[in-house]
Amino acid sequence: MPVIAVIGAGPGLGLSIARRFGKEGFQVALVARTKDKLDALAAQLAEEGIEAAGFAADVTRPDSLQSALAAVADRFGALDVLEYSPADPTFAGAAAVDATAQDLHKQLDYYLYGAVAAVRQVLPAMLERGSGTLLFSTGASSIRPSGGAFGSIGVAAAALRNYAIALGIDLAEHGVHTAHVAIGVYIGSGPGTEPETIAEHYWDAYTKRDQAEIVHTAPGGTR
Repeated sequence: MPVIAVIGAGPGLGLSIARRFGKEGFQVALVARTKDKLDALAAQLAEEGIEAAGFAADVTRPDSLQSALAAVADRFGALDVLEYSPADPTFAGAAAVDATAQDLHKQLDYYLYGAVAAVRQVLPAMLERGSGTLLFSTGASSIRPSGGAFGSIGVAAAALRNYAIALGIDLAEHGVHTAHVAIGVYIGSGPGTEPETIAEHYWDAYTKRDQAEIVHTAPGGTR
């Protein structure tokens, strides 16, 4: 059975991505900080006939994240899909006019460096096999800079976007597909913003392998 790891798994988009792939026969590894919450999500998926398990890790600690992904491989086998979409509504950003180097470093730890650590852990097996998919999520501030608290977040998200697209260029001839999904809506805020609607983009990215970037805009549109 193919395997997907959802990093930053929660009850919204992460669960919907897990469910979308799980319904297609994937085994699902849910990765986030709180094991109890992950176990609850895994149990929910199990009730739907999807094999899933939770693996606790902190994306700001590369050793923690890489250890969790090693445990995923021990449990399920090598990953076919890595999806990286950590989100923490309590993790405040800073306006660009106020942002310090420390503010930016915190955001880069969360968005960019965590993604790099995850990729470094799973990519060797994908390259050896000659197949795999790497999916990355950000908000739309990665492509459309905005003011206020999104200032520092957007800087880090833009760095992740650049990394994801550049990675895809390098990996195209090696059978590994990379895609970035920019979400330009508040998830669950109205028609076309449902997590299950947005999750379809990830399945399309995996199956079609024809876009380096997908932008989800309200209501339910893409660019």
